[in-house]
Amino acid sequence: MLNVFTLDNGRLKGGLFQEEIETAEDLAQSRPIWVDLESPSVEEKGWIRDRFGLTIPEDIVDEDLEESARFYEEDNGELHIRSDFLIEGDDGPDGKSARNVRVAFILFNNVLFSVHNEDLPVFRLLRLRARRIPALIEDAKDVLLKLYDADAEYSADVLEGIYDKLEAVSARVLKSDVTDAEAGEVLGSIAREEDLNGRIRRNVMDTRRAVSFMMRSRMLNAEQFEESRQILRDIDSLDSHTAFLFDKINFLMDATVGFININQNKIIKIFSVASVALLPPTLIASIYGMNFKNMPELEQAWGYPFALGLMLVSVAAPFIYFRRKGWLK
Repeated sequence: MLNVFTLDNGRLKGGLFQEEIETAEDLAQSRPIWVDLESPSVEEKGWIRDRFGLTIPEDIVDEDLEESARFYEEDNGELHIRSDFLIEGDDGPDGKSARNVRVAFILFNNVLFSVHNEDLPVFRLLRLRARRIPALIEDAKDVLLKLYDADAEYSADVLEGIYDKLEAVSARVLKSDVTDAEAGEVLGSIAREEDLNGRIRRNVMDTRRAVSFMMRSRMLNAEQFEESRQILRDIDSLDSHTAFLFDKINFLMDATVGFININQNKIIKIFSVASVALLPPTLIASIYGMNFKNMPELEQAWGYPFALGLMLVSVAAPFIYFRRKGWLK
């Protein structure tokens, strides 16, 4: 899919309009500042080459690129930036999990080209804002900066969602009694939030690197440079929040594992009490199982019921004592 975005009235101010391109003629008639390619076909890449003189590499969104190949500038003025953008994921067994999606940006002749394989929430957020705020974007570099700004805000919203979910987990963990089944569910929830928090941390770190590269490249004007600094300050605050959430996740994880250990200790305690309580009747049975000649009870009619009664008393007495001590709770 190939979408082009233009600014109305031929000015670098105004509303951002989106148009889906289906033919090379449609692309030739457009004057975009942003060309967005989602899973582009070979034919669509050819249209870009013919219209703008830009060749899009086949491996442009590969995950195994060298780190040095993620931010660079060509001799012809092409500025290449590869960044990761977050998708929170869907809850439920059939939903996709949270993930980071690689997006390749090429800034060439005042046109921003973006290539990715999935539709991203950050891109939808920027399109919505550009329609509502006519003067939001002035040129292609503004589009790129606003995408990074929206990415930081999206990450902040996801972090708030993580905090809310951890609060719900806290309510379950910190109650008076937690069963092993509940503890297992809680551990699964905590693990999912920890994974999402880690992805956010990676995402904002990547955004910081990209914005820093733009600032070092001296491609920004004074206003855009100040906006970049504000994005970096927002990212710093997100770093602090992710660190706080990691601490909260670790606390909840330790608390949940602690409750599991307590439940296991209760079971072991019951077995221990039962073992101790059964020692006296075992001793009595062992004594009366000895084959000695002079054992008066063996020759008496009441000898057998006496031995059984003695065993029952020896079992009941420890249990009564343990119960009074509260060791059976």
